[in-house]
Amino acid sequence: VILAGVQLMMLTMLIFTSSPFERTLPNLAVDGADLNPVLQDFGLIIHPPMLYMGYVGMVVPFAFCMAALWEGRLDAAWTRWSRPWALAAWGFLTIGIALGSWWAYYELGWGGWWFWDPVENASFMPWLVGLALLHSLAVTEKRGVFKAWTIMLAIFAFALSLLGTFLVRSGVLTSVHSFAADPTRGLVILAILGIIIGSGLLMFAVRGWRLTVESQYQLISRESFLVINNAIILIATLVVLLGTLYPIIADAFGLGQVSVGPPYFNALFVPLTWLLLIAMGMGSNIRWKKDTRPLLGIGMVIAVSSLVLAAIITYFVNPSSMLNIGVTLAVSFWALLWMAVDFKDKTKNAPNLFNGLRQLRLSYWGQQTAHIGVLVAVIGIAFTSSLSTERDVAMGIGDTVNVQGYDFEVTEFFEIKGSNFDATQAQVVVSKNGREVAKLNPEKRTYIISTMPTTEAAIDASLMRDVYVALGEPIADGSNQWALRIYVKPLIRWIWLGAIIMALGGLISMLDKRYRIKKVKAPLLVTGDLATDGVNEVAIEQAISASTMSTLKEK
Repeated sequence: VILAGVQLMMLTMLIFTSSPFERTLPNLAVDGADLNPVLQDFGLIIHPPMLYMGYVGMVVPFAFCMAALWEGRLDAAWTRWSRPWALAAWGFLTIGIALGSWWAYYELGWGGWWFWDPVENASFMPWLVGLALLHSLAVTEKRGVFKAWTIMLAIFAFALSLLGTFLVRSGVLTSVHSFAADPTRGLVILAILGIIIGSGLLMFAVRGWRLTVESQYQLISRESFLVINNAIILIATLVVLLGTLYPIIADAFGLGQVSVGPPYFNALFVPLTWLLLIAMGMGSNIRWKKDTRPLLGIGMVIAVSSLVLAAIITYFVNPSSMLNIGVTLAVSFWALLWMAVDFKDKTKNAPNLFNGLRQLRLSYWGQQTAHIGVLVAVIGIAFTSSLSTERDVAMGIGDTVNVQGYDFEVTEFFEIKGSNFDATQAQVVVSKNGREVAKLNPEKRTYIISTMPTTEAAIDASLMRDVYVALGEPIADGSNQWALRIYVKPLIRWIWLGAIIMALGGLISMLDKRYRIKKVKAPLLVTGDLATDGVNEVAIEQAISASTMSTLKEK
């Protein structure tokens, strides 16, 4: 019923505000309407479907939780049904966000991978709440607690997905990622958002009291650390939400045009990320309900080891980056070492390592894989943010400039003709210590129909660093020089590699046997006259229902 209602609202919006059959006559482009040049890219074929698969996928946990509220129970069966869908939606969001970041990095020519753009934030917020929802569902399924958390997170994960759609499609915010501005469509999406949030909160207010807590937990327990984990994630979400919506609110109240940029987000988000990694590391090793083990000693060893390793690496890489890179490496090693301790604890009773590996569930492997992906991405972000070098230079043929130990020499400018564009292309030879590293060919294109200029960057990519060259405009002084923007970005590929590893972790968790539909033998059918008097149909239905519920309640 919930899914049908959401689908009805979306179809209504499609028919009345976004009909694909609406006639465009007489304003018909005889030669065809050229697609926006920055959208003429392979990455944009994949990025929107992935992102919207994540948005749409969040409706399923929402529907399950609304049904659970209506029934007055949120037990292991409901959460077991919901979690694979939440994992799938979160995985699609992860890949969609990563693809958008990758596209902006190489296509827009500014060398950045994330700018806290409103549309970027619009997809990041449901990703964060979806992450909290995954952890909350795991606790509700395992321990029967966090039921209210789970309900509210399911409501707001889907609501923020709709908010993201509203911000992208309505045109209320300016973004390099937004290519549609229709106030009418935006108002309809906003109305749907209000209905979803309003009905969800109303259902929670009316039926929430029927949810019962089946077990308790102590302060030192995995449940407590997951509360801390979710609290940090939700604070981070509020930081992003406030920074994204404040310009709209300020403009609505006549406070003028306000811009909230990266300094605000970075100042608040970086320490929250450090805290999250600290909680993630220790929380994965703490036992459910109550942990009485003497953890202080091993915690001190891990803390000292993490600090020493981080200090050594930072000293050899760049001592001046001790705050950002040093702290990030320290908390990353902290989390990684706690994960290693957890792995050792889970396999210590096995006769050998092979048997120990076999007895671990896929859900455990998925969890650890996703956590490693987080660490890889965070380390990549820290190194790229702290150690990247950027130079804007004017260069002609034969000119050379040195950037971070690399020599860049322009050897040629020439004109090329594409299928629907004309371009000036430069050839830049990159060398280090006298040895040629790469030949890069950045372009400045002008598309024929739209007459819109674009920059096509040239990148020499590797796992440890990217060398990036973008061609700007010709220098108008008769010197036959062009403006070039040159970047050297260490470990930037780790950001997208981490996202892939996170999504892979979600996929592995989905394959756990708890989420598979088990085959059950069909009940014996009665033939003859009994098959037509209604008794047999009722018996069959009851048998199938009992068998299904029995299967779902197995641990």
